[in-house]
Amino acid sequence: MHHQWLLLAACFWVLFMFMVASKFITLTFKDPDAYSAKQDFLFLTAVPDVGRSPGETHFPEELKPTGKMLVEPLVYTQRLELMRNVCREDALRNLSHTAVSKFVLDRIFVCDKHKILFCQTPKVGNTQWKKVLIVLNGAFPSIEEIPENVVHDHEKNGLPRLSSFSDAEIQKRLKTYFKFFIVRDPFERLISAFKDKFVHNPRFEPWYKHEIAPGIIRKYRRNRTETRGIQFEDFVRYLGDPNHRWLDLQFGDHIIHWVTYVELCAPCEITYSVVGHHETLEDDAPYILREAGIDHLVSYPTIPLGITAYNRTKVERYFLGISKRDIRRLYARFEGDFKLFGYQKPEFLLN
Repeated sequence: MHHQWLLLAACFWVLFMFMVASKFITLTFKDPDAYSAKQDFLFLTAVPDVGRSPGETHFPEELKPTGKMLVEPLVYTQRLELMRNVCREDALRNLSHTAVSKFVLDRIFVCDKHKILFCQTPKVGNTQWKKVLIVLNGAFPSIEEIPENVVHDHEKNGLPRLSSFSDAEIQKRLKTYFKFFIVRDPFERLISAFKDKFVHNPRFEPWYKHEIAPGIIRKYRRNRTETRGIQFEDFVRYLGDPNHRWLDLQFGDHIIHWVTYVELCAPCEITYSVVGHHETLEDDAPYILREAGIDHLVSYPTIPLGITAYNRTKVERYFLGISKRDIRRLYARFEGDFKLFGYQKPEFLLN
């Protein structure tokens, strides 16, 4: 009898530890900026239904995911029409247009085998899209087999940049290939960039802490006696400064993590086939794969429910305590991104 009680107690203990471990794993996968880690894979088939009732999310109407199939997914056409209309607005020309320079061409990755161009916009789940292209280019047989350290190593990942081709070859690809990129609420993307590069720095890129952060602090910290590391307020002042470019030149290509989508992808100069939204990636990822004609070859990683949703509370918390003047200057720089892609001006700027 004594042994039976011991056995029963041991079973209860094992069950309790399993529940604790399961809870920990669940919480780990709810980090909205960490869902790019290796996960299970499946084919997603949801596409948007533009008739979904308002108020279910904080997104503008055209950005809402729905999980319903439509014969004609109008939401994607509407996004492109909005972008074209904003591109034609003379008042926003300086914020919506840029030259298709080498800086832009360096951001665009090429898959010649399937005639696809992907413009990289960091901090919106781009790692997964690069994995998709790496598989399509034949460098690895499946997404699961790609080592994490290879994804961003352009000597090993088999992803040519559009800038590596001749002018004639560049123009041919821009005119004939399927082209896409992904966007996210501009302010939430900046928060993600700040956390990733200056707070967590998971890939151990010491130059952000030891070179870029001190440069920002020296120029933009108001309290010279404060000795803390870079704060989000310092970052906001730097980005909102109309004369930020002299520091950008010093920082080099590291600025790709926080410059505008306009500067990265030239959406008014290049005719993109699809613009995906991070907030509706569950719908957008399978749509992009189908439109590119590759949904039978590769799938996008499973997206934990709600992980890409806009987090208004987080955005408001980060901007709490930052002067309205600094926030308005920041918005003035990113206004083109907000308007081109249908993102609403933050409520804390409307008061």
